[in-house]
Amino acid sequence: MAENGRIRVVVGMSGGVDSSATAALLLEQGYEVIGITLKLWPQDCVNRAEDKCCGPQAVSDARAVCDRLGIPYYLIDESAEFQQHVIRYFAEEYKAGRTPNPCVVCNQQLKFGRLLERATRLGARYVATGHYARLERTPEGRTLLLRGRDPRKDQSYFLFSLRQDQLARAMFPLGDRTKSDAREVARHCRLKTAEKVESQEICFVPDNDYGRFLRQAGLVEPHRGEIVDLEGRVLGYHEGIEFFTIGQRRGLRVATGRPLYVVDLDPERNRVIVGDASALVADTFVIERCNWIAFDRLTEPIEVTVKIRYNHPGTPARVEPLEDGRARVRLHTPQRAITPGQAAVCYQGDLVVGGGWISR
Repeated sequence: MAENGRIRVVVGMSGGVDSSATAALLLEQGYEVIGITLKLWPQDCVNRAEDKCCGPQAVSDARAVCDRLGIPYYLIDESAEFQQHVIRYFAEEYKAGRTPNPCVVCNQQLKFGRLLERATRLGARYVATGHYARLERTPEGRTLLLRGRDPRKDQSYFLFSLRQDQLARAMFPLGDRTKSDAREVARHCRLKTAEKVESQEICFVPDNDYGRFLRQAGLVEPHRGEIVDLEGRVLGYHEGIEFFTIGQRRGLRVATGRPLYVVDLDPERNRVIVGDASALVADTFVIERCNWIAFDRLTEPIEVTVKIRYNHPGTPARVEPLEDGRARVRLHTPQRAITPGQAAVCYQGDLVVGGGWISR
């Protein structure tokens, strides 16, 4: 609580319209608002990411929005932590034959990790972001996570790994609104970000070419390996499994007269395994490092709708508890390209029950 009696909230400012509208809405609702941008970008991607949330233009826009709203603004350097927790994880997952999801990790470690620590030092009760997701506080003191009201913008998938202590201090003012609503709020407040184009890319890979990023950042060195079929026959060669992901078809550079897809990656033998589209379909997989939001731990099988990637529509499944924080997911309808390293997030209606990371 601030000296003026208002509740103090730190808003994570990305320089986009969503975080700008979030700050404006909280001010309108009577909160004392402080804007903070975490400087996350590594120096070698600044020039290529000028207008992304890891670029100087984004900082300039966030500062201008806070000036317009009349709220304090701070730029805090967390690039070392970003390098350690997000970029290193990003590279190591590809080296292990998995496909990472850096946005989930960034939310847990930085936006509701380091930013929450900064908020505490500033005497703020909450951290707010522009995510399209909703929260409910139960009488028993539990904080539940729900889908955003607008199904086209729902971002609850990226928040599944937040713990109860993090969710308890989170705010998502856009959860009941649409993207058009956010732009209208920004227009009404005459914020320069009102018409800013939305980015759909990983912030530190602005051209969406993650392989080039890994090479240019010196995180991966090319190392020749075999491309083999399901019987182990060598069909060609590659420069490293890091440059492939499950379900990939393009870039294989093997000619067999039929379409082939990456169906598995073998980090121990540096092999890319390819096969027909039918080899990509499965109905059972294991998730690890599970985080359950609706309850403390999974003790018995439950029926859910599971999303195996962000843009997946979701499919009915039965989730069964295993040892060591793992669970087995049995899909009622087999799905294509279940990818190790991606998050599998479980829903019951709009409620995010929890989820985990798809195991190899």
